[in-house]
Amino acid sequence: MSRNQPQRLIGESMALADVLDQVSQVAPLNRPVLVIGERGTGKELVAERLHFLSTRWEQPFLKVNCGAISESLLDADLFGYEPGAFTGANRVHKGRFERADEGTLFLDELGNMSQALQEKLLRVIEYGEFERLGGQKSLHVNVRIVAATNENLPKLAREGKFREDLLDRLAFDVITLPPLRAREKDIERLAEHFAIAMSIELGWEDFPGFSDKALRQLTSHPFYGNVRELKNVVERSVYRWGKQDTPIAHLVIDPFDSPWSPQGAQGSGRPEIALDVDPSLGFSEQVARYEVRLLSQALDRNDQHQGKAADALGLTYHQFRSQLKKHGIIGKDKLN
Repeated sequence: MSRNQPQRLIGESMALADVLDQVSQVAPLNRPVLVIGERGTGKELVAERLHFLSTRWEQPFLKVNCGAISESLLDADLFGYEPGAFTGANRVHKGRFERADEGTLFLDELGNMSQALQEKLLRVIEYGEFERLGGQKSLHVNVRIVAATNENLPKLAREGKFREDLLDRLAFDVITLPPLRAREKDIERLAEHFAIAMSIELGWEDFPGFSDKALRQLTSHPFYGNVRELKNVVERSVYRWGKQDTPIAHLVIDPFDSPWSPQGAQGSGRPEIALDVDPSLGFSEQVARYEVRLLSQALDRNDQHQGKAADALGLTYHQFRSQLKKHGIIGKDKLN
């Protein structure tokens, strides 16, 4: 990607088109924007697009992951420090706000920011001023804030875990990204894009395409890891297939799936599906997600044969079809 060109958001679904229209509308305005979405939906790509479609496109675009470093390091990283501010601080360090002056600063995983830093961020947004750590002089900057999270910030604000006044300032407009399972029409195009790139990396002359069976697997899988998970599945499947003159007929969706996977001393010997507890979700939604994973894995392990998958789960064929319809794993037009 060149300095003055954002990465592409690939797809033609209505869900993505609506998001891109909203991005184009708000990009020219010098206002904060909040980008909400599940992991892997492309929040950073949207932030880049907001910057490069704005009047700031020739100015710096900096980004920081607020959940990746400690509070003290994040404070120094964002606001800089003066000599003597802490042990080892022997020179002036300009933080990201100074370096992003006249440009855009992307704050990823904003929900992990401490209350103390939220207060400092609020001051920058309201007045454009701050002090370096250990400094006495107020510095002024003109920085556009684009923040992103997969957290429910209004809920955190109601619980006192996120400042309501900061949320008000950040949410001039909120862009909510659709999960990949709501963009079924984009899956094949994205998969082909990633597969072609992987084919080039492997030195293949051409990408041989996907078989109909593989395409059905792609469109029926829920992809809770969204585009990032799809990219991993496609790249892994291309390199493992290894036949550049034959369409890819087998997808490696779960790299941990093996008959030799350790089951533990108390295990039944049957493959298990890990249950990831997500405290941000309600009980019913977590149960539904687990059911989807059971159904999808049963289909994957039985070559999308619904009868065999039903037997593997101890369901009748009609019970299995009913569950597929209930969770929208395969549309009614594909079941009839």
